[in-house]
Amino acid sequence: MIHSRDVNLWYGRKQVLFDVTLDILANCTTSLIGPSGCGKTSFLRCINRMNDIIHSCRVSGEIRVGGIEVYSPKTDVVMLRKKVGMVFQVPNPFPKSIYENVAYGPMIHGKNDRRKLDAVVERSLREAALWDEVKDDLQKSAMELSGGQKQRLCIARALSIEPEVLLMDEPCSALDPIATAKIEDLINKLKEKYTVVIVTHNIQQAARISDYTAYFYLGKIIEFGKTSEMFEKPKEKSTEMYLTGRFG
Repeated sequence: MIHSRDVNLWYGRKQVLFDVTLDILANCTTSLIGPSGCGKTSFLRCINRMNDIIHSCRVSGEIRVGGIEVYSPKTDVVMLRKKVGMVFQVPNPFPKSIYENVAYGPMIHGKNDRRKLDAVVERSLREAALWDEVKDDLQKSAMELSGGQKQRLCIARALSIEPEVLLMDEPCSALDPIATAKIEDLINKLKEKYTVVIVTHNIQQAARISDYTAYFYLGKIIEFGKTSEMFEKPKEKSTEMYLTGRFG
């Protein structure tokens, strides 16, 4: 689903990614792990060109998502971000109703029929495991939800435009253990329909939810493979030291 070749990234004169080459399989969850500042989030943001909003950012190399060349001048960035949804570290619902939060994306893309919007809102909230909790309060302000509910609402909002890929940047870092468990259960279900790429600092979380793991260090991929194999018998000493908590 996602193929990157020799991806380099600079913020001004500072280079933060070095020749990142990685193949991410469809309908799997892939975790990006590594110490703070190692380039995980920078790489994640390359996939749907979120780094475009940073004036000093420059990217070289190639990234393809489902055959689309992400950094081609011909690529429609709006359509790319429809194909590649993103959920951020801190839940960021719009100061609107629950219904409007989920319906916003489809409306932007031209879907205005109320019955169709109703169906999209219900489908998305069901996929985000939130429907049963909010179905009687869809006109309630999203700002009144709990932290875990807000994050699941943001996931529903991302799913409402029917992406193929869902990027998640530490989606549980601001949540309590109960809310985190719900998000992890949700991720395990979402990969049946979507390709999920998640940045996480939680080693145990990566072990629980991911099929594949990429270990980043100092802007480079040190090791990539099946999560079970990497965690049981890492090939690189640096990976072993990070996984066993000896640094990072």
